[in-house]
Amino acid sequence: MSILHIASFRWKPEVAEIDIARLTDALNEMRAGIPEIRSYVVGPNLHLRAGGADYGVAAILDDGAGLDTYLDHVDHKAVYEKYLGWMIAERSAVQLPISAGAFDA
Repeated sequence: MSILHIASFRWKPEVAEIDIARLTDALNEMRAGIPEIRSYVVGPNLHLRAGGADYGVAAILDDGAGLDTYLDHVDHKAVYEKYLGWMIAERSAVQLPISAGAFDA
């Protein structure tokens, strides 16, 4: 069973658009170095509906061990230390099971 990891963030008031762009670039670069990540989508909320977080990360991994590898990876920790740690006002995360074919049309 694969796992969908979703994290959402609300930013502190001092976070600027350039900070968000740099974070997005860093997360996408980080993703390339972690083979346990099967699918990865990151970015600012489109705000198509009222409310919600400012930013989201969605990662699909094969299993719990892959999730642990991703979250504990030195590159993930470096992105957190350089960007996320000072940017986050609120964070929320959830891990959901994904069955085979869950995203087939």
